[in-house]
Amino acid sequence: MQVTPTAIPEVKLVRPARHGDARGWFSEIWHRERFAEAGIALDFVQDNLAHSATAGTLRGLHFQRPPGAQSKLVRVLAGRIFDVAVDLRPNSPTYRRHVAVELSAEDGAWLLVPKGFAHGYLTLEPETLVLYKVDAYYAPSLDGGIAFDDPELAIPWPLPPGGPILSEKDRRLPRLSALDPPPFAGLGEPT
Repeated sequence: MQVTPTAIPEVKLVRPARHGDARGWFSEIWHRERFAEAGIALDFVQDNLAHSATAGTLRGLHFQRPPGAQSKLVRVLAGRIFDVAVDLRPNSPTYRRHVAVELSAEDGAWLLVPKGFAHGYLTLEPETLVLYKVDAYYAPSLDGGIAFDDPELAIPWPLPPGGPILSEKDRRLPRLSALDPPPFAGLGEPT
């Protein structure tokens, strides 16, 4: 397994090994001990699977506030996505910065999005399936988000002509500047 830090070091790209032959390939995509040896020692408690029928579907940018803040391990099972993590930790040197990567079923990589980040993605192909593991249960009362098109974030989404397909909930998400107090005060302290 290969673990590569991104431009925000806490956000990591994880590539499990694949073993192939004439039949195809095999990959052990989750092994708690091997992930812990690679520095990802999280206790995942819930797996989520999202299906998007249409390319150009945008989900996000979402987070859960403490005490239910979630780390996510995100992987594409079918299709391809433009995946984004935004640092919402006010005491972090990368506060308000984002990381964007392309994940695909063909590539098989995971993206680790730690607590204190908003997460969202845009589907780049129809019939996309996204699996993500989380280390805290979903709690509707702690649910939060920020607008995907917040100009302060300047995320270069590869949007289709006519814009993305959004849920009604995601259409109403506020800009980052409207989150007062910040949802992750205390996270991101330099060590």
